[in-house]
Amino acid sequence: MKKKDIKILLVDDEPDILEIVGYNLTQEGYQVVTANNGKEAIAKAKKELPQLIIMDVMMPEMDGMEACENIRKIPELTDVIIAFLTARNEDYSQVAGFDAGADDYIAKPIKPKLLVSKVKALLRRLKGEDAKGDVIRVGEIEINREEYKIISAGKEIILPRKEFELFYLLATKPGKVFKREEILDKVWGNEVVVGGRTIDVHIRKLREKIGDDLFKTIKGVGYKLEL
Repeated sequence: MKKKDIKILLVDDEPDILEIVGYNLTQEGYQVVTANNGKEAIAKAKKELPQLIIMDVMMPEMDGMEACENIRKIPELTDVIIAFLTARNEDYSQVAGFDAGADDYIAKPIKPKLLVSKVKALLRRLKGEDAKGDVIRVGEIEINREEYKIISAGKEIILPRKEFELFYLLATKPGKVFKREEILDKVWGNEVVVGGRTIDVHIRKLREKIGDDLFKTIKGVGYKLEL
């Protein structure tokens, strides 16, 4: 999907944030729609059907958490990417945000260029969802699911089946936080799992073989692939 076709809904009760962030995203080539509170965000989301929503948490009338929960119930917005942009960065606040249905959590203050980079990383999920066949690419890494093969910097990396499937799952939607329950369900299914540490061990092995910077731990929630 081209930048000019991507619509971003920016929600914040601070006019300066809407102006500065909106300007930088518009300059990058995205369509930007704004809202001042949670209730307005829901109405705008229904009307505009954005691909990405960047939303403050603490807002009048309806906060971001409640707005996020409501947006997740709208059938047309099932796949919208939602990121909270907020000064509240405590672990418990982040966990609450992910439980409400958010895909990521961006802490204020953040420099405009870094925010744009974050937005690009989140929007890579769209490419993952639109990927054709069994081959997807994340950065310079090519993942061939049919052949269980990974090519990075021209070199082939061989992974055991579960490590490969875990990496493939995270790579389908870079930037998305996959909860532990979702990982266990999609990678291990009904198979017997010794314990929650199973995922941690597999992530540690992937970090050793592919690169530590790619895999980010979200405490109390799960993991995501960050380019």
